[in-house]
Amino acid sequence: MFCCSAVAAAAATYHLDSELGDDSHNGTESGRAWKSLARANSNQFQPGDRLLLKAGTRYAGQLKPSGSGAVVDGKTNTIRIGVYGEGARPRIDGEGKVLDTLLLRNVEFWEVEGLEITNEGEQREPWRTGVRIQSDGFGKMRHISLNNLFVHDVNGDLRKEQEGCGVYFEARGGNNSHFDGLIIENCHVVRTDRNGICQRTSGRGRSVGVVIRRNLLEDIGGDGIKIWGSNGALVEHNVIRGGRTRCQDYAAGIWPFASDDTLIQFNEVSGYKGTKDGQGFDSDYLCRRTTIQYNYSHDNEGGFILICSPGNSYNEGTIVRYNVSQNDGINSARVFHFGGGASNTLVYNNTIYVGTNQNLPLILCTEWDRGNAKDTKFFNNIFYVDGRVTYDFGKSTNMVFENNVFCGTHIAPPADVKGITHCPPLLQPGHAASGLETLRVYGFARFAPEFLGQRAGVPAAHDILGNPLPGNRQPRVGAVQR
Repeated sequence: MFCCSAVAAAAATYHLDSELGDDSHNGTESGRAWKSLARANSNQFQPGDRLLLKAGTRYAGQLKPSGSGAVVDGKTNTIRIGVYGEGARPRIDGEGKVLDTLLLRNVEFWEVEGLEITNEGEQREPWRTGVRIQSDGFGKMRHISLNNLFVHDVNGDLRKEQEGCGVYFEARGGNNSHFDGLIIENCHVVRTDRNGICQRTSGRGRSVGVVIRRNLLEDIGGDGIKIWGSNGALVEHNVIRGGRTRCQDYAAGIWPFASDDTLIQFNEVSGYKGTKDGQGFDSDYLCRRTTIQYNYSHDNEGGFILICSPGNSYNEGTIVRYNVSQNDGINSARVFHFGGGASNTLVYNNTIYVGTNQNLPLILCTEWDRGNAKDTKFFNNIFYVDGRVTYDFGKSTNMVFENNVFCGTHIAPPADVKGITHCPPLLQPGHAASGLETLRVYGFARFAPEFLGQRAGVPAAHDILGNPLPGNRQPRVGAVQR
């Protein structure tokens, strides 16, 4: 008890002021603040400490704090980086002279809030980041939180094999390195290359408790949000506006790789460029039981979703439900793309709108390394086509359609048990704008009993707008129930 009390009593608040500070000060009072990042980096922070940067100040270089928080008497005792005073966010600019503007490496129980971070050099640099969180041979790295950061203008390399990133969290090396409790929320990420918010794992460890929520990403050079090496990751309520705007290789909006039980929900992705992927969403290989639900995808040139695996790997049990896709895919693309050997995929209660000027495959199945899609089921979906769609099932096997709506011009559609070919009385299909709240146009204008769907084998609690699903009767088809 004495030891824990001593730790708590030792907690201090340090101040950083690039304009009026002095590194000879003790930093523990706002009037005696430190001046430089170098002075902050030299301090060994203790559980309960705070490092506060004065509002409106600017710093060049890298912030790389050391020390860790702890669990004291069963309670988490973190170290915080934040802001004091009134005014603009404190800005830390790596100026392209450091690889990472903010680096949290092999430390635990850190919370960072309220900063502006940028890292733009004269030339692009492989692996350049705004924020890097790294467990490097450290084992389990616990409780890292980023909240309300503005990360922008990071010109890392645009090639996938040495990609730069706005916010990057990485587990590598031995000792089963992974994260346990990593949250990135309420951040604004703008003009970062190659990616926006991205995980990479090179060891065997799988991270747990990864949450990425309520972030706004704009003008991202490649991938938007990528989960790589996590179990049970949650990606929700994020907005991505503009992606794959500069890279030349494959990129998509939100997707997991080498991860199980990823839940991707209530996100909006729009404006992805090109057809080297270019979809709003992707369930990639080495993944099991990915659920993509309650999302809004629109105006992505590569299409709505990719589900893929080479023949020597796997993608198993993906669920795609209660999503809306509007105007996804240009003519050389597709709306749904099954690339390679994804298996046991369920696609139900989605509303897909294809606009007047679109003429493309609604479903495209291609082979990848001898892998082809198998055991896929589509049911209760609305395929509302004002343009023209085709189907290319390639070498896929056992792709079953039941109780779907094929409205408009469908060339050689698949056989569908209880399929409907006339158009449902939706309010104003094709007229949703930015924001999930605008999706009410995909609700039914009147009661239409012929558009009841079958009950799902994997039930959902509500539709994309939060309307509860009937527990004692059949749901309607589509993503919006009323």
